[in-house]
Amino acid sequence: MAGTAGSPTSPLARAEHFVWLTARVLEQRRFAYHFLGAGAGADRGKEAVEAALTAYREEDGGYGHGLEPDLRGPVSQPLHTAHALRVLDSIGRCDGPRVERICRYLTSVSTPEGALPALHPSLRGYPHAPFLPVTDNPPGDLLSTGPVVGLLHRNEVWHAWLFRATDFCWAAVDALEDTHPYEVEAAVAFLDGVPDRARAEAAADRLGRLVRERGLAVLDPARPADRPVCPGYAPGEHHFPHDFARVPGSLARGWFTDEEMERSLGLLADRQREDGGWPVTRREWAPGTALESRPIVTIDALLTLRAYGRAIG
Repeated sequence: MAGTAGSPTSPLARAEHFVWLTARVLEQRRFAYHFLGAGAGADRGKEAVEAALTAYREEDGGYGHGLEPDLRGPVSQPLHTAHALRVLDSIGRCDGPRVERICRYLTSVSTPEGALPALHPSLRGYPHAPFLPVTDNPPGDLLSTGPVVGLLHRNEVWHAWLFRATDFCWAAVDALEDTHPYEVEAAVAFLDGVPDRARAEAAADRLGRLVRERGLAVLDPARPADRPVCPGYAPGEHHFPHDFARVPGSLARGWFTDEEMERSLGLLADRQREDGGWPVTRREWAPGTALESRPIVTIDALLTLRAYGRAIG
């Protein structure tokens, strides 16, 4: 490939071909920033990503227009906005007026306790994944709130809404018992960013024991059938150590042995398909959304492999 150094058959070169062939402009620019040297000059690469992201921004400070592929339509949604924050965080632009606008939007859609719902009722009438129902008075939950709160704390963002949202997340994490992998991932995202590190480490230690006791992570990729898929998940929608500990510095890394993590990362590397992209493991409900999701999943996989020192180029 023209943009990639190294072997044209390397995982990175194959992924580059897949991204140029299938991805939206946003994911093309994100890939270039992270892997093709477009981020070397910092500002220009960041501006290119942010310009593409701005196309999804709404007047109320939230984001819409299918930024999160499972939700369609032009209206702002908490899940879209959380996705935008992850993009901004990845390029070091999670600050200033852009994030102040986002926090105002999040305040407007949160519950009195500060929790974010997955979907706002404004989505009604637009296509969306059937496993994400639209209700008139949606409750907030850790799944939607934890990653946003942890990310904002990690970037030292302070906003009045964050105090309520943080208290909600602590209460939700402390109450976790009958849980599932995606909720655990949300808890980890919160704990990895929240300022009270001693409390976060204690909570993570309890959560890690829960994950192992309940079999929420497949520890031997050669035997996934040993771990039943959670109710409501797609067939084969298993979770592995790398899904919980996406970077070595995550508190969830301590839940797994070096051997378990190596096997998990080996599985992640092996999941690259012949077309160069990684698969979507959650339930697919429309061809277009699946196509848009795969470049996002591909970028995430490459970032995780690189974070653990795996050769990708």
